[in-house]
Amino acid sequence: MDNGKKDYKQLEIDFVANKGSDKYYIQSAYSIEDNNKREQELQSLLNVGDNFKKMVIVYDSFIKWQDDSIYDSLLNENSLKEA
Repeated sequence: MDNGKKDYKQLEIDFVANKGSDKYYIQSAYSIEDNNKREQELQSLLNVGDNFKKMVIVYDSFIKWQDDSIYDSLLNENSLKEA
């Protein structure tokens, strides 16, 4: 609050996936270079008032290899239930 005015910060969730009665909240980021960016990505997920799964997927340009396990996880219909 500054000079009697409230500051509103709109937070959004990048993706919401539904499968039957299951719901998944997904944040995506190119990189998370510091704690401020980390908090920004997490805050919208923390504000959701339910117990469905929430995840942050980060692509870091410093990683020179590709981990196919994310693709395997997304294609395996039971992978998110196992986590």
